[in-house]
Amino acid sequence: MLALAQGGPHPWPTVPAAWRVRLTALGIAAVAILVTTLMTVPDSPTAALLLDRQRYSVFPYPFTIQNLIYLALAWAMGELYRRWRAARRERAFLQAGLLPEDPNSLLELHELGPIRRRVAELHDAESGFLPALIDLTILQLQASRSVDQAINVLTSSLNLMSDQVDLRYQMLRYMAWLIPTIGFLGTVIGLSLALHLIDPANMDLGKVVGGLSVSFYTTLVALIASAMMAFVQHAVQEQEELALNAAGQYCLKNLINRVYVDHESVVAR
Repeated sequence: MLALAQGGPHPWPTVPAAWRVRLTALGIAAVAILVTTLMTVPDSPTAALLLDRQRYSVFPYPFTIQNLIYLALAWAMGELYRRWRAARRERAFLQAGLLPEDPNSLLELHELGPIRRRVAELHDAESGFLPALIDLTILQLQASRSVDQAINVLTSSLNLMSDQVDLRYQMLRYMAWLIPTIGFLGTVIGLSLALHLIDPANMDLGKVVGGLSVSFYTTLVALIASAMMAFVQHAVQEQEELALNAAGQYCLKNLINRVYVDHESVVAR
């Protein structure tokens, strides 16, 4: 179970896990750009649309707006892959049998200590919704011997974890704004170039058309990439939030509703 929470050994032990995913995503994007470059003909409509690889482009290839958009999208997808894996790990905890699930079993206070020791190593600041909720709830039960106070702690912890999940998507929201902004930047540059080249006395029509194609193609590519990212982001965030809600329900059903507090012994104390 500890290996489950930590994710197991990694091939790059000296590189943080987040950067391993980001660099891998950027590498995949770079390979995809290279393959597309080799498979398309320069100055063709496909090369102009996907790569801005055309004679009159204002950007020297491969330093184009489209390629920058692809790298930004790859970075964002790498982050979303990390969040998807985190949601899967959280779902796995629900199947690990951390609490008794027999509908007829009850838990007494003296039985909570071993459970808390077992889950203490399964969570940290980044992962382990269910183990953390169990740990905090049991700690409150042991300290106060009050189910009501334990419910309050559980509710407060769920609210804090929900805020934490939302904060993890702040950078992704910025990337969702940045990608279309890069496309619009290409639009402004392309239109400015095209207007600058319009000279009735000596107009190079090829350069003017090249500038206009940059403006429209970068916007199209950016909007498609932004739409893809927004769809994946909402799907992944939903999975992580559902995992948190399921962890709260599991804790309420199999811990709060099962614990037995001897009120006579509490009063005697």
